[in-house]
Amino acid sequence: MQIAGLDVGTTGTKITVYESDGRFLDSAYREYDVTRAHGAHEIDANVIWEAVLAVITEVGRRGYSPAAIGVTTFGETFVALDEHDEVLLPSMLYTDPRGEDEVKELIASLGEEKLTYIAGVKPHAMFSLPKLMWIKNNRPEIYERIKRVLLAEDYVVYRLSGEAKIDYSLAARTMALDIRERQWSKEIFAAAGVDPSLFSTPVPTGSVAGLIRPALAKELGLSPETRIVCGCHDQVAAAVGSGVFTPGEAVDGTGTVECITPVFDHIPEDPRLYEGGYSVVPYVFPGTYVCYAFSFTGGATLKWYRDNFARYEEQLAREAGKKIYAELDAAAPKAPTDILILPHFAGAATPYMDNGARAVIAGLTLSHTNVDIYRALMEGVTYEIRINIEQLESFGIRPRVLYAVGGGASSPLWLSIKADVLGRPVTALEAREVGACGTAMMCAVAMGACADLYEAKSRFVKQKETHTPNAENSVIYEKNYKAYQKMYAAMRPIIAEVTNE
Repeated sequence: MQIAGLDVGTTGTKITVYESDGRFLDSAYREYDVTRAHGAHEIDANVIWEAVLAVITEVGRRGYSPAAIGVTTFGETFVALDEHDEVLLPSMLYTDPRGEDEVKELIASLGEEKLTYIAGVKPHAMFSLPKLMWIKNNRPEIYERIKRVLLAEDYVVYRLSGEAKIDYSLAARTMALDIRERQWSKEIFAAAGVDPSLFSTPVPTGSVAGLIRPALAKELGLSPETRIVCGCHDQVAAAVGSGVFTPGEAVDGTGTVECITPVFDHIPEDPRLYEGGYSVVPYVFPGTYVCYAFSFTGGATLKWYRDNFARYEEQLAREAGKKIYAELDAAAPKAPTDILILPHFAGAATPYMDNGARAVIAGLTLSHTNVDIYRALMEGVTYEIRINIEQLESFGIRPRVLYAVGGGASSPLWLSIKADVLGRPVTALEAREVGACGTAMMCAVAMGACADLYEAKSRFVKQKETHTPNAENSVIYEKNYKAYQKMYAAMRPIIAEVTNE
C-alpha cells in the first residue's frame, strides 16, 4: 500500500511517497515566493494550493497512487475564505508585525497570565488570533465576508476533502486553543470578539479528515477512496518522524534554524517558562506535550561561513565531485577550540527572544585559521543548545537523549561536538525529510497498515551512528561553556550602543 506525506512550508511544498512497510519510493517539490514589502510579510494561499496540486500530479505521472495523503504544515498563518471558498486576502506570516495592538487588547481583557495558562503560549502578535483581530479592526469590510478561517494544514485538508478539521498541535499555534481541554477556548474568543465557529474543528493528530473530493480525485488520477489525514505542525511531524515518543527524548533538527523538540508528560506551572519564548503544544499521545527551543541560526551559520570564507574550497570540491561541508569537516581541528562565538547572526531566539541581539566572536589570535572559526561556529550553536536544555531542565523537562535530523545530522564532526558539549548521546537518523516521514507514519496507522505509531516507528525510523561524550573534550567544553554563559549579558549593552537597539 502506498501512502504519502505532504509537507507544506513557507517557501515550498514537498510530497514524499512511501510503501506502508517504510520504504521510501519518491518525492516531488514545488517552490514559491513570499512577499515582504512595506512592513507586510505575506503569502498567497492560492499559490500554496497550486503547488499542492502540482506535486500530487507529478508523483501521479510517475505511476504512484497513494491510498492516503497526510498533511503537515508551517504554523500560525491563516487563510480567510468567503462563502464561495474564495481567498479574501493574502495570508500574514508569523513574522508580519500586524496584531501587536490586538495582543494588548487581549491582555487588557483577560490578563497575560490567564491567556498564557489557557493557550500555552506567551501572548504575541505572531499567532493567528491577534492577526485576525487586526483584520476585524482595520479591514472590517473584508472581515464581514469571512466564512472560514483555516490555517495552512486545515486549508489544504479542506481543499482536498471538503472537511474543515485541524489537529491539536496546529490549533495551538492560533493562541486560541485550550491546551488542557484540547478545544477552542470560549473565554479567549469572547475576549477577541471573534466567532469560534469560523475555525475548523480540532481533532487528534493523525485523524482521518475524510475521503478526497470525487471531482478532485478524477482530476488528479487518484482513487475516490483516497483518505486525507490531518497531520500536524511541522515541528511535531519531525518529532514523530524521528520516533521521539517518550519523555526524556528529543529531536534535534539542524536546518537553517536549530530546533530542539523534547517530549514531556506534564504542563509546567511556572510562568517563567513562557517568558523564555517556549510554548506547550499537545502531542500525539494523550497527556503528552512538546515545546520548541530554537536558535535562529543553526545551519545558517555554516552557510554564512561557506559563502564568505570558503568559496574557493567550494569550487574545488564541486569540480572534484565532493561535498563542501564534508571537506570542511575533514580540514577542521580535531580538538575543541578556544574561540567563543555567540551565534546571534539573526537575533537571539529562546530563551532571550531578542531580535536586536548580534553575533560576537571572541578569542581570536593571529595563530587561528579559517577552519578554527568553522569548528567554533559549530561549538557556539551547540553552547546555545545547552543554554536552552538547561533552561528546560529547570522546569522539569529533561531531554536525556537526542535524535539528530536535518542537514546537520550528516556531519559526524558536529554530532560529536554536540555529544561532548551536551554530555549526552546524540543519534543520527537516516531520513532527512523527517516531517514527511512522520506524516506518512500517521497515514500508515490511519489506514490500519500499522497497529500504532510504535509499529510505524519500527518500520520507518532508521538509526545511523550514535555519538557519545568524549571525556577529555567534555572537560574542555565545560570550562569554555562557563565563559560562554556570560557572553550575552556582557555583550548586549555594547551591541545596543552600536546598533541603537
